[in-house]
Amino acid sequence: MAQSSTEAESAYDRLLTKYKRIANVKNAGGILSWDQQVMMPDEGTPARSQQMSTLSALSHELLTDDEFGELLEAAEEDDPTEEQAAVLRELRRDYERAARVPNDLVEKISAASSEAIPAWKQAKAEDDFETFAPHLEKHVELKRKYAEHIDPDRDPYEVLFEDYEPCLPLEQTEDILAEVREVLVSMIEDIRESDTELAVDAFEGEFGEDEQEELVRDALSTLGYPWDRGRLDTAPHPFSSGTQFDARVTTRYDESDPLGSLFSTIHEFGHALYTLGLPDEHYATPLGEDRNLSVHESQSRLWENHVGRSRAFWQHFLPTFTEHFPEVDASVEEAYEAANQVYDDNLIRVEADELTYHLHIVIRFELERDLVSGDLAVEDVPEAWNDKYEEYLGIRPETDSEGCLQDIHWAYGNFGYFPTYSLGSIMAAQLFAAAEEDIDDIDEKVADGEFGDLREWLRENVHQHGRQYETNDLVKRATGEDFAADDFLDYVESKYSELYDL
Repeated sequence: MAQSSTEAESAYDRLLTKYKRIANVKNAGGILSWDQQVMMPDEGTPARSQQMSTLSALSHELLTDDEFGELLEAAEEDDPTEEQAAVLRELRRDYERAARVPNDLVEKISAASSEAIPAWKQAKAEDDFETFAPHLEKHVELKRKYAEHIDPDRDPYEVLFEDYEPCLPLEQTEDILAEVREVLVSMIEDIRESDTELAVDAFEGEFGEDEQEELVRDALSTLGYPWDRGRLDTAPHPFSSGTQFDARVTTRYDESDPLGSLFSTIHEFGHALYTLGLPDEHYATPLGEDRNLSVHESQSRLWENHVGRSRAFWQHFLPTFTEHFPEVDASVEEAYEAANQVYDDNLIRVEADELTYHLHIVIRFELERDLVSGDLAVEDVPEAWNDKYEEYLGIRPETDSEGCLQDIHWAYGNFGYFPTYSLGSIMAAQLFAAAEEDIDDIDEKVADGEFGDLREWLRENVHQHGRQYETNDLVKRATGEDFAADDFLDYVESKYSELYDL
């Protein structure tokens, strides 16, 4: 008797079919999350909370189903190819992690996020931390339980960090960040003592939101954003989300700061380009999903800093800028200096310069570690936040809206996320240095508005691999070197020594 089509399928194929259902449920949740931040009516939270909780529970149930585990084991024993082995490695990690967490806890975490997001928006708008504090308290409690279920014998923050960077040990991360922090603190002090004055007023004035939107749309088109697979909207905190078929970006506008919306948009373009570069044929499988947030941030920071803040970019883009805002009378050099000034008094992470940005990250990293460990009470967060800003950056927030309420991440319960921003910046420098070696005259191409070679290099060396390689392996394949801070430190020392005559 002939085998049925189901029987004829290998365990690997059946496993992948099951995983695709999980991925599609998660992707549907991503659209609902995007809608909640961008378009959902203010009173939509009660229903959205239930919807998100249901989808989170469903994907968790599908992933921890006994049959999924049995198929995973059978596929691992069935002489997988190298590519299949990589998929099975990723599914094994996902399965074992999820199987340790009760389904009702997954539902509670998702519901807590949906309820916390509007509370955070209100608290930020009204400068009222007490409105958000109960939600933050709930998240801390739930995430401690989550980490304990996964591994009760390890540091809970280390367990949470692995949700965002599962391949780099936290110890390696801390060593790299410590090395960078030591160099940057000294460099920032030297810059503050420098007598060099940059053209910081090159973009002063009032810049209407409608005109800024036209400007950033032109920037996206210039860089090569495919509008047939994406869109641009506004959100309180800029973000990008989606799949290789639909990767959306958001930004926000400040009429006194046109560079803020421009660089936020370019940053989110980098995220979207990575998502769009994942192979279509592997959609809803680990080979069609991003490696992790460290790699994702490397793509956004590469486009924002190594492209958007370069002289070559402003050679090309300044005429477009002045076409939208003819009142701006700046040279390319003045635009470049304004785009790269190191701020003495900036409180906002997403508006920070390349150097002080990483001190913003260190502050969040230290605070959330203390929150998760229980060394910091939620009610003490505003004061602790302000004290660290005064200690590390020499400035003190006057309001919680520009202090501990400025980021949305804790409203999602995303503890362990922030270190990936600095890791991404460090990785971006290493990847861009390798791209410069492989692409002839990359500065000339950027100055001419030709970004295709860089997009293709990133697609070939990073995007197309999905989750096939772990972080260190991916970086080494792309650059020929182990992941390290050397290229980042060389880059910032060269750039800022020239700018500030150090």
